[in-house]
Amino acid sequence: MRRSRVLKKIRNGEVVSCIYVHLNPHSTDIAAMSGFDSIWLDNEHQGQNWDSLQAHVWAAKNHDVDVMIRVSRGSYSDYIKPLELDAAGIMVPHVKSVEDARKVVQITRFHPIGRRPVDGGNADGKYAQMDLAEYTKQANEQRFVVIQIEDPEPLDELDEIAALDGIDMLFYGPVDFSHGIGALGQWDHPEVKEARKRVAEAANKHGKYAGTTVSLENAEEMIQMGYRFLAIVADIVGLGKYYNGLVKGLEEIAKR
Repeated sequence: MRRSRVLKKIRNGEVVSCIYVHLNPHSTDIAAMSGFDSIWLDNEHQGQNWDSLQAHVWAAKNHDVDVMIRVSRGSYSDYIKPLELDAAGIMVPHVKSVEDARKVVQITRFHPIGRRPVDGGNADGKYAQMDLAEYTKQANEQRFVVIQIEDPEPLDELDEIAALDGIDMLFYGPVDFSHGIGALGQWDHPEVKEARKRVAEAANKHGKYAGTTVSLENAEEMIQMGYRFLAIVADIVGLGKYYNGLVKGLEEIAKR
């Protein structure tokens, strides 16, 4: 099984870079070529089909870059199909309790940690060319499961959630958290800042990893706080700035 670049770096105490890709696999190919460690794809808000997701995974793997897919909160198939496409990890949004997190583990991890359904006939199992016992063992070791803490509800059980075997990372989502407390977009709101700090502390306390979204302006602060998985901006943001700059530049030339 292909070894996860993210897990290799983060287990060595290094900082991992990630970019959120909204566009087609060409964007993933360019981002991976540029040197990002991980590509974040989304099936919560976007709903890409499986063929498209597979093409993204192939593009990333061509550069030995991981893909992390944020899954939709549906059936267990929505959780395990990205892994069977050979995505290196999945991220489960809006985990609101320890019981919710425990269910995630049960359907995404193989025995003895959980009861993920076994196939082995897909890309992650080299299309049935791996011994099943070795396949399940390596999948537990080389594939990562991320849960998003992006609501106020799970804070009371944060320590218990972080202590669960089978969870690799807690990912703090400040946008939905700020929305959940009625302070949308107020990044310096005391509750938003306190939750960010608590997520990193809980993850590190229990030997897990902490991830969040960052900008170049606050990345150093997040690293000092204990975050090691840094998801920076998105392809659409960069493309929007590029297009806006071109239009403004041409408008200025036309006025001369």
